[in-house]
Amino acid sequence: MAETMTFRERVLATFRKEKTDRIVWQPRFRCWYNARHEAGTMPERYRGMSMPDIYDDLGASPRYPAEVLDISIFNVSTDDKVQCHVDDRGRDIVRTYRTPRGSLREVIRKGSMGSGGYHTEYPVKTTEDMRVMSYILDHTTFSFDRDAFEKAERLFGPRGVTQSYYPRAPLQRLVIAYMGVQNTVYALTDYRRETEEFMEAIAQWDDSMYEVLLDCPVKILNFGENIDSRIDSPRYYENYLLPYYKKRVKQVHQSGKFCHIHMDGALKPLLPLINEAGFDGIEAATPLPQGDVTLEELKEALGDTILLDGIPAILFLPQYSMEQLEACALEVLRLFSPNVILGVSDELPPPADIERVRMVSKLVEAYEP
Repeated sequence: MAETMTFRERVLATFRKEKTDRIVWQPRFRCWYNARHEAGTMPERYRGMSMPDIYDDLGASPRYPAEVLDISIFNVSTDDKVQCHVDDRGRDIVRTYRTPRGSLREVIRKGSMGSGGYHTEYPVKTTEDMRVMSYILDHTTFSFDRDAFEKAERLFGPRGVTQSYYPRAPLQRLVIAYMGVQNTVYALTDYRRETEEFMEAIAQWDDSMYEVLLDCPVKILNFGENIDSRIDSPRYYENYLLPYYKKRVKQVHQSGKFCHIHMDGALKPLLPLINEAGFDGIEAATPLPQGDVTLEELKEALGDTILLDGIPAILFLPQYSMEQLEACALEVLRLFSPNVILGVSDELPPPADIERVRMVSKLVEAYEP
């Protein structure tokens, strides 16, 4: 092992279960950065600095080029059979998709304070809409942008490993992008056969997506699922998510890559299932006082699976003391080292004190894995 490793070397070594000279500190703060720019409240020290420069100044590592560099290494595009009309109405963005099979409409309320916005109207509302969306998927292509990847690799350099998230598993796509929670639950109750057929159509499209993912040079893939047991009950998880994850994780590992899953919601009912799929890591699992599990419960469930993040985001807010943040960070390190890439579960809030990130950097620097 080299006397001093780069962040990139440490990340890869952590996934390979090899010894590192230091734990990786990898806080995500795109939301904080965007909100501070939008409000004109960027701290004086960081005004005019890019996100990579801020990471360097804080002694931390970036994770996703899409967040830090505005570089997307995967693209999703439709052919001329699908026409998308975008109407910016100020507060809302209305998208209308027109196809030979029918039309769909969605409305997204613009976010504030650096957030990306949320649906006030989902595109799929009926079983006929499911067929229209399936048609859209049939005319949608997922592709890898090699030039973007090489640019991200160059700009990240030793700071970290270029990795990415991409479209979610079928059930999560219904819940988050296509139908919303309530309509998905109703559909699985009232129109189970049609809804399961729709999820199967999504899974078949995903087959072509995974051909691209497995063939590209990205070494670490993120299942950006946003799992929450209040939505993804153990029954839903076992029936609709676990079989899908097992299949995809096996493919990822057979291609020589690593993968982790974003599970940032309530987790307690899912702890007995959390390791079933074989993910290399669990990202953004959030303990008390923000989540619903203790660090000890999380450690017992994960075993030697890598924890990415682990410090509740609210501990970076001024109402919590520096001593509380320090105690939590050290406890995460004690319990999970060396199988941890320390970070914020899951992003630094806009009102947070960025200097608390620097404080954790110093803790990590002094901590021996």
